[in-house]
Amino acid sequence: MKMSRNVPLNALRVLESAARHLSFTKAGEELGMTQTAVSYQIKLLEDFIGAALFVRKPRQVTLTSVGERLSQQANTAFSILETAIAEARTGTGDVLIVSPTPTFAQQWLARRLGVFQARHPKIAVHLALSNDIVDFARDNVDVGIRWGKGDWPGLIGHRIMRLDFAPVVSPLLLEKHGPLKTPADLLKLTIISPNDVWWKHWFTEAGVDASELDTRTGSSFGFQNLEAQAAMAGHGVAIVNPAHFADDIAAGRMVQPFDLVCNDGRDYWLVYQESRRNIPKIKAFRDWMLEEFPPEP
Repeated sequence: MKMSRNVPLNALRVLESAARHLSFTKAGEELGMTQTAVSYQIKLLEDFIGAALFVRKPRQVTLTSVGERLSQQANTAFSILETAIAEARTGTGDVLIVSPTPTFAQQWLARRLGVFQARHPKIAVHLALSNDIVDFARDNVDVGIRWGKGDWPGLIGHRIMRLDFAPVVSPLLLEKHGPLKTPADLLKLTIISPNDVWWKHWFTEAGVDASELDTRTGSSFGFQNLEAQAAMAGHGVAIVNPAHFADDIAAGRMVQPFDLVCNDGRDYWLVYQESRRNIPKIKAFRDWMLEEFPPEP
């Protein structure tokens, strides 16, 4: 079926955005248009269809039944178009750009990525390391691996790993300062990254008043792997995800002095744009990651 050239496609894009936000102003901000221009495009579409799409109220708009049906269909149609364009741009040489956190990349992904490469030799994986949340609308990234709660609008998320945390210390430091008998004894040591929110969470769970951390100064590395290296060198006690450093703990390079392990509800997630969920290279990487991290029962 041939589409009429008179169909106002731009107005449909405006409708899709305004329906998601239930706001002409926010739709304008997203599309780089004024609120007046958004209102004009919606009116143009309503005249074309012959039915109201929104009920306009002071400081609020709501969808009519016609507007709700059409906006849902428009969203689906634009997703199909975005996928088709992305697949066309991919061409024959597939490059998959993955943006993991530096710690996840070093402690897990780099050690296992060869398995994926062997299974999919035609897909070249490029890593773009960053602790920042990927802006898929701006950054040239296919897949992100981030920590959080999985509630990112417009993205599909798969929880892949618990992000627990607990203190770790070098055996050399314990030999120098003596054994740690209670969690409060940790405060007698140099705390690496004392402003890390994980510290207060862990000490609270341990029943220890750690308010003195607010007045402490110290290095702030921002990356778990660097903090763990500083701890193994005997420069203080760090708080990290023990699962990332299981080999170092097993080898005796660092010690987890207390069994208490905490989680603040933020874990590692594999994320990608919902509109690109059917891109073959993204599907291949997703399927492999979910094999590596099967859902917990």
